[in-house]
Amino acid sequence: MNTAATAAAAPRSFKEVWLISAGHAFTHWYTATFFILLPLIGKELGLSYTEIGFIMTAQHAVGAISNLPGGMVVDMVGKKGYLMAISLFWVGFPYALMSLTHSYWMLLACVMLVGIGNNLWHPAALTTLAFRYPDRKGLVMAYHGMGGNIADGLAPLVVGALLAWMSWRTVVVVNVVPGIVMAAMILVMLGAFTLSTSRENDINGGGKPQSVRNYLKDFASLFANRELMLVSIGSGFRTMTQTGLLTFLPVYLAYELSYSPFAVGVCLAVMQVAGLAASPVGGHLSDKLGRKRIVMSSMVLSGVMIVFMAAAGRSTAFVFFIALVGFFLYAMRPVLQAWAVEATPKALAGSGVGMQFGIQAIGAAVAPAIFGVIADTWDIYKAFYFLAGTIVFANLLILFVPRRDESPRAA
Repeated sequence: MNTAATAAAAPRSFKEVWLISAGHAFTHWYTATFFILLPLIGKELGLSYTEIGFIMTAQHAVGAISNLPGGMVVDMVGKKGYLMAISLFWVGFPYALMSLTHSYWMLLACVMLVGIGNNLWHPAALTTLAFRYPDRKGLVMAYHGMGGNIADGLAPLVVGALLAWMSWRTVVVVNVVPGIVMAAMILVMLGAFTLSTSRENDINGGGKPQSVRNYLKDFASLFANRELMLVSIGSGFRTMTQTGLLTFLPVYLAYELSYSPFAVGVCLAVMQVAGLAASPVGGHLSDKLGRKRIVMSSMVLSGVMIVFMAAAGRSTAFVFFIALVGFFLYAMRPVLQAWAVEATPKALAGSGVGMQFGIQAIGAAVAPAIFGVIADTWDIYKAFYFLAGTIVFANLLILFVPRRDESPRAA
């Protein structure tokens, strides 16, 4: 008994955290790469701005549709290691197929396939991390998010260098090789997570695959789960803020402030670096102090910093406020993810994550369109105030989330 208690109390290795976070980095790597390749692809295929814009809208829309079914597959199949490997391959391989595209519709089909594969990753990865590290959900999900941040920062630099002596068609083929290697590593090192029976619940969160009939009986209860729905919708508005900034901050810097491409890249890097630092801070504090407290404070400060950023205009303080926006905006992301898992029954955890990311994808799809309409109708500063308003509204939603024990460890 003492030996078993000691083993149970021993701190778990973070090996799986680093491996899954590296896999997450590649799901972001391909998306970040595509933003660099898209102008070249659009020029070669003769695409209009509307056609280019519809490519990203279609990817987000497919993501919104596929997230929930992806979560259902994770819950019913239960073999999360296999699903993560499949997802990573599914994200990378359609990009390789783009090397064969010579028409807009084939390109669009490849992008939509990426949207499906990308959204199978999160339900499998986040629930795995949550159940393997129950007392440190916020921290391990922060490390998972940091993998994405690192890829978002490095991919444009690496792919930009490759494009100096390769065509974009060669780059998409070469670029897929590391992702396939990572998928193989996940498959070998994590597999199906089918260990001994005594650890099944710990690994898979109730780990045995469910029948479709029994699963569907429980699934409808998610829509009546007030905590999960409010956290997910709040996450959707946070994503609206983030997507609006990532889409139009470069446009603002280039058009309104006449920044060079290098200076625009530096500003975006500043925001990503700030987010990289913020994720583990926010995740760790939420494990200690409670999810609601960290999310609400981060949302308030994000909105305030966006207002200050817009007001700073052409001054040097603008870059400083960009960093603060990135810090507070990204600090709450792993906290919201951990909160959604905690608010969902273990047997439905994948579907809970899928629901959260599906709602976030809807926010990502509509934010750029609304921002653009406001900027064209009035001016771009009013559109930035709109983004500040989205994060404030998200905070109001979180305010109405039912109170739970403020200490996740005690729960």
